[in-house]
Amino acid sequence: MKLIKRSLFSAIFFILTITNVFASNPSEFISSLSLKASEILSSKVTDDEKIVKLKKIGENSVDINGVGLYTLGKYRKILTENQKAEYKKLFRDYFLKSFSGRLISYTDAKIIVISEEVKNEKYTIVYSKLLGNSDRPEVKIDWRVYTKNPENPLIRDLIIEGLSLARTQKEEFYSIIENNGGNVQALFDTLSEFANN
Repeated sequence: MKLIKRSLFSAIFFILTITNVFASNPSEFISSLSLKASEILSSKVTDDEKIVKLKKIGENSVDINGVGLYTLGKYRKILTENQKAEYKKLFRDYFLKSFSGRLISYTDAKIIVISEEVKNEKYTIVYSKLLGNSDRPEVKIDWRVYTKNPENPLIRDLIIEGLSLARTQKEEFYSIIENNGGNVQALFDTLSEFANN
């Protein structure tokens, strides 16, 4: 069964979540990530070496566990502790492979931060845009940044032109489970197959 096929979503989501540099506010955090992404993707190392670097530092910038549990929806409440631990590993492997493998072609991606809106002490939305070029139009991108610890901001969601990546993935995972009679193991098997191929 196919998982998320939206390469623009996946590439842009990961391209800016590759390092967790200290920034005084969420806007600077996103700007710093964009600059770091550009440096890595334009470096003279091989694509495989870039992917290794991106996977390694990506884990420090995205709340992978939080996103993973959100994408399970109501099914996260019925998992045993062992199943939760297994799912966290499967989702982490899926996330890092899926997103890092698609961003190599985005070497010229330039993100401009426009503004930010503090929703509460835990969340800030950073509004930005991906500049267009001859191959793609300009794209509006909003970042949901988790700021409970201001010195360690984490990205929890990305909204491209009004569509939430986390919600989209939640719907796809829900569909996989529902199409298999509510069997969560079907999702586990799908994630494992993806990660091992």
